Amino acid sequence: MRAVVKIGTSSITSNDGHLDDRALDKLADEVAGARAGGHQVVLVCSGAITAGLPALGLDQRPRDVGTLQAVAAVGQPRLMARVAELLDARQLVAGQVLLTPYDFGQRSQYLHARQTLGRLLDLGVVPVVNENDTIADDEIRYGDNDRLAALVAHLVGAEVLVLLTDTHGLFTADPRLDDQASLIEEIVEVDAALEAVAGGTGTDRGSGGMAGKLAAAKIAAWSGVRVVIAAAEVPGVVAAAIDETTPVGTVVRPRGTRLSSRKLWIAFARHAAGRVVVDAGARRALAEDHRSLLPAGVRAVEGTFEADDAVEVVTDDGAVCAKGLVRYDSATLGRIAGRQTTDLPDGAAHEVIHRDDLVVLA
Repeated sequence: MRAVVKIGTSSITSNDGHLDDRALDKLADEVAGARAGGHQVVLVCSGAITAGLPALGLDQRPRDVGTLQAVAAVGQPRLMARVAELLDARQLVAGQVLLTPYDFGQRSQYLHARQTLGRLLDLGVVPVVNENDTIADDEIRYGDNDRLAALVAHLVGAEVLVLLTDTHGLFTADPRLDDQASLIEEIVEVDAALEAVAGGTGTDRGSGGMAGKLAAAKIAAWSGVRVVIAAAEVPGVVAAAIDETTPVGTVVRPRGTRLSSRKLWIAFARHAAGRVVVDAGARRALAEDHRSLLPAGVRAVEGTFEADDAVEVVTDDGAVCAKGLVRYDSATLGRIAGRQTTDLPDGAAHEVIHRDDLVVLA
């Protein structure tokens, strides 16, 4: 089986911001155990920024982008060197892969990344993936590695995504505040109620929190990947999550219908540059009849975008119902919104978003 294992910053660093060698050693054991079981593993490892803080004499995470990127530049080699050393002691070769949103947003880069990761796995390497924080644009950067891990799971065709954290899974309430909170052992569909339960960022050292993990699980489920959210401290957690031999954490089941590679890329890897507001008839045509979006169904345009950008399709109340690649820039679309096809200028595209470039997000 091919697995992506993501571990959060709070699980591999101590409270004072230093790398926790005991936690990293356990992580290396977990990866080695999975490899000994015949599985291929991609490791998505957070912690570059936190690892760089002590080296620069900083005691808390900076807020400005420039300093964050500088700290990441210092911390990333320290983090990678220690992970590689620990894997090497277990006769495993680590290979560093740094990705940015651009690598998922541009189709050619997406395919190159898939080829590189696939070849590393074929060669028996453990790819260690992190976002390239030193050059990522703050406006479009992921902000945490959970979403990145979900996209990587699809990229490499993984069967399971294991999200290791400092809690035992998703609970019915925050267990730090409510002693009556109970573990949710299985999720079939990620819905608004679950997203509300997930809450916000978990710790000062991390940036994703349970909400980020649930969002990542939703992405993975759309691509047919089973997800396990579990505590990094549990002995044998990775093997249990991969093999399903022992119940562990919260399991999010994959959806029965899967998005194609291209549509998953549109839905979750492309940054939405704007919004297109549609009427009820257009929404039904998209969701129920699997039709293209036509100018007649457009009520308004929000934001500034160019042709071929990704945009969200929303209803009058602001609810997102779809996402797709638009065939008009925002200014032109604003001028033709509401027009029938027969009233369009000669040579103008009949579709605002063609159904092949559209993903319905119920």
